[in-house]
Amino acid sequence: MDFNISQLAQTLAIYAIPVLFAITLHEAAHGYVARHFGDMTAHAQGRISLNPVRHVDLVGTIIVPIVILTFSKYLFGWAKPVPVNYSALRKPRQHMAWVAAAGPAANLLMALFWVLLLRVAIAASDRSEIWTQLANLHGTGGLVEAVMKHGTGAAEYLIGVSAAGVLVNLVLMLLNLLPIPPLDGGRIVTSLLPGRAAWGFAKLEPFGIPLLLLLLFVPVYGSNALSLILNPLLLESEALVRAMVLL
Repeated sequence: MDFNISQLAQTLAIYAIPVLFAITLHEAAHGYVARHFGDMTAHAQGRISLNPVRHVDLVGTIIVPIVILTFSKYLFGWAKPVPVNYSALRKPRQHMAWVAAAGPAANLLMALFWVLLLRVAIAASDRSEIWTQLANLHGTGGLVEAVMKHGTGAAEYLIGVSAAGVLVNLVLMLLNLLPIPPLDGGRIVTSLLPGRAAWGFAKLEPFGIPLLLLLLFVPVYGSNALSLILNPLLLESEALVRAMVLL
């Protein structure tokens, strides 16, 4: 994908707010649930916060997503991980699964919030029938592209931001649920495995991010392995979203 400065500026204008909210609430949710189960580490460091500055990582949240945005729709990146003291949890193995699941759960709730806002924005547009048809035929990704090319006025800008919010949160949720440590899905799997197997699986964590980058950049059948894994899940999620928009 070839971006010029104008296209990149448009993309950032649409995606910046949804991405900041997605990563901020995702990370804060980890800290909140950890505190609920007895670990005060994130609380003591001020990480249970809705202030994006406390969670943003210059490289992982800003530079890497902008670069990857030119090659993929998945906006791969990361925030500063919320510190969790495994041994401080009241039931470490059981509660760590809930701490890990809190981030994707927060993204699911945000996706639903953006769906509701998307419905309001479409209803407020004087071309609501057209936007509804676009949502039905092309999903949130199609809505974002249409807004960047043809959108006018505040209501249609809000359509773009809301559609981006749905897409970003669904992708972040699905990506983090992959059973690869240090992703949340990997931590959930580690918590569910028997002791020795969990220990062995956790040792894979240093290889998790390189593996994700490999899946993202190695071409497979004209796409990449990460797309082949996530696309079917994203399509099903998008179908549910379209149904909600059309209700």
